[in-house]
Amino acid sequence: MKGQMADLGGSSAGRGARRRALPRAAFWAAGGLALAFALGFGLFSSHVSAMMAPSAQRDADAIIVLTGGQSRIDAALDLLKSGKGKRLLISGVNPVAGLEDLRRATGGDKSLFACCVDIDHAALDTIGNAEESAKWMQANAYGSVILVTNNYHMPRSMLEMGRMGNGVEILPYPVVNTRIDRGEWLTKPDALRVLFTEYTKYIAALVRGLVDTPRPVPREVDTASAG
Repeated sequence: MKGQMADLGGSSAGRGARRRALPRAAFWAAGGLALAFALGFGLFSSHVSAMMAPSAQRDADAIIVLTGGQSRIDAALDLLKSGKGKRLLISGVNPVAGLEDLRRATGGDKSLFACCVDIDHAALDTIGNAEESAKWMQANAYGSVILVTNNYHMPRSMLEMGRMGNGVEILPYPVVNTRIDRGEWLTKPDALRVLFTEYTKYIAALVRGLVDTPRPVPREVDTASAG
């Protein structure tokens, strides 16, 4: 009887120890994840802050710019005018804005817009940008494109474009609106907020890529041009 009671006591003590160990394990796991997230954010921010437009951009078959700021479109048009690509896609344009509206807003050359600019109204987010851009690249049989977007948006844009690009070479052209390459993002609340938001979206995109089944790119292209 005493042996049985000792066994019961030992089993109870073992269960109690396991119950106490579970919260500790959860605490350390949560702490490890938080530390990894913080370290990743630091690396992400340092990487983004060091991004600059290349001083000598390589030529490509075409140029794609993701809407979200006037400076992005201006940079893409400058690349087009300088002959860095044969054609430009402006992806994610407001459905109420036509090609002529964009030309007037940017002060672009009529002949340049007439010959070499397409716009995409379908994309609503970065995933949509990648999908519509992939259709456009496929329809035109482009082998390389210059991707224009803000520096903080470039890592996620390259990730999504790489998934949909079907082997097309994507050359990043980051647009920098605010210099943060000397660590200024640590002391600028607005820059810190933008970087943190974009970092969480980037992590979500990485996780989605692990669980989602890649979708084939539809062949239909719905872009408007003045040509």
